[in-house]
Amino acid sequence: MEDEDENSPYKLCSSVDLDKDLVDWRKPLAWQVGNLREKYDAWVHQPVDRPIRLFGNPLMEAATKTSWYWVPVVWLPIVFYLGWHCYTTLAQGNTRIELTSDFSVPIPKHVFPVLFMMGWFLWTFIEYCIHRFVFHMKPPAHNYYLITLHFLLHGQHHKSPYDGSRLVFPPGLASIVVSLFYMSLCKTLPETLGTSVFVGGLCGYVVYDMIHYYLHYGSPKRGSYLYSLKAYHVKHHFEHQRSGFGITTTFWDHPFNTVIPDE
Repeated sequence: MEDEDENSPYKLCSSVDLDKDLVDWRKPLAWQVGNLREKYDAWVHQPVDRPIRLFGNPLMEAATKTSWYWVPVVWLPIVFYLGWHCYTTLAQGNTRIELTSDFSVPIPKHVFPVLFMMGWFLWTFIEYCIHRFVFHMKPPAHNYYLITLHFLLHGQHHKSPYDGSRLVFPPGLASIVVSLFYMSLCKTLPETLGTSVFVGGLCGYVVYDMIHYYLHYGSPKRGSYLYSLKAYHVKHHFEHQRSGFGITTTFWDHPFNTVIPDE
């Protein structure tokens, strides 16, 4: 594959033939794609250069679209507040991990950056797993509902990869995953420690969404880390849809043997 031209990404997409396409682009697509059955997988991985209308209801349609800046606006204040709260709580010197009923270990404030980075690293694994096992599940050809669900979750992004209104998660949908992440950590670890790890993970999520948007619309400098990520992600969209699931890092593609080969 030749190096992609960041200034003309649409050259990698095809135009839609309204008379020959398998769906009617004049109507909302959400309820049509399930009828494609065995043709869905090939169809959804043929990217086009036009936005998608999912629903006829304007409120439902609006709920599926999010401008990129809402991600930091909604989540970064939570990151800053909880980060400050955890650090100041640890600074009081009262946080301890009980190893036995008679023995506990104090957790000083200097551990907060370590917990934060552990959360960020944990997010990169969650990012990989969600992208690979949820977003890239292959729905059974006979199951209308799973095909529809796949299209709503991620298929529409592969069909129209440069639809700027659907490159980041709507905060409402993201809050479900964020809440599950928070509750799991606080059930597993003491509250302050679990929240510290959570803050790092939440910050990692914000960076993930911002990088993902930039990989589609930004023009990173040739030879930079972001340039290599963009080239990798473009290959994922247009040549290797069953591999290359890392977005912010390709780290987890290596142990799971889903690395896109150098070309």
